[in-house]
Amino acid sequence: MEAKAVIYIRVSTEEQARGGVSLEAQEDKLTAYCILAGLEIVETIREEGVSGAKPLASRPGGQRLLQLLARREARHVVALKLDRLFRDAEDALHQTRAWDKAGVALHLVDMGGQALNTATAMGRFFLNMMAAFAELERNLIAERTAMAMAHKKAHREAYAPTPFGFNRVGDMLIQDPHEQEVIAQIFTWRSTGWSMGRIAAELNRRGVPTKRGGQWHACTVRYILQNSLYREAA
Repeated sequence: MEAKAVIYIRVSTEEQARGGVSLEAQEDKLTAYCILAGLEIVETIREEGVSGAKPLASRPGGQRLLQLLARREARHVVALKLDRLFRDAEDALHQTRAWDKAGVALHLVDMGGQALNTATAMGRFFLNMMAAFAELERNLIAERTAMAMAHKKAHREAYAPTPFGFNRVGDMLIQDPHEQEVIAQIFTWRSTGWSMGRIAAELNRRGVPTKRGGQWHACTVRYILQNSLYREAA
């Protein structure tokens, strides 16, 4: 594999405010790594004030990086950590698989005192492990969020935007009698075989506003029918 490398460094505005690892500190560390690894630096890409939540291809520096790789001007990408380049390990795994096929290696220099190089079998193994753990963490967060939401609904605590049928008083949801009648009617129509589209059309015909004052749609009706908050009306 050719030894030409591109260094990619990034800091977000928030990280700068917190006094995180500066662009200069990242560049010094990555340059030293390239020298030790025998990599020739063809370009150093610096992204300042750019959030890692933006996909790599939508960042100016990210676009430049991908152009260099597409033109085969570099065969190694060197970054401090995974989150400098990608939103998460799953995103990285998808991209690096394409890079593997194109003969491009990813080097992550600050991995708990070790460096990760996807040009090696061990490096690819650890990247796969990171992706697996990232997926596990996302699933755990989703489970905790679902449990918290179910608890709030069961205790009529406020969550997200105030749902139809309720008014928010402090941190609690208090039933709105008029809207509760509408909900009961929705369940009645549904029990007699009405489609969700027909229910939405009838509510619009009667001039019944949604919580935000807009029009009813089948998806709006479906949300009410499937939301555990409205079980009493079923």
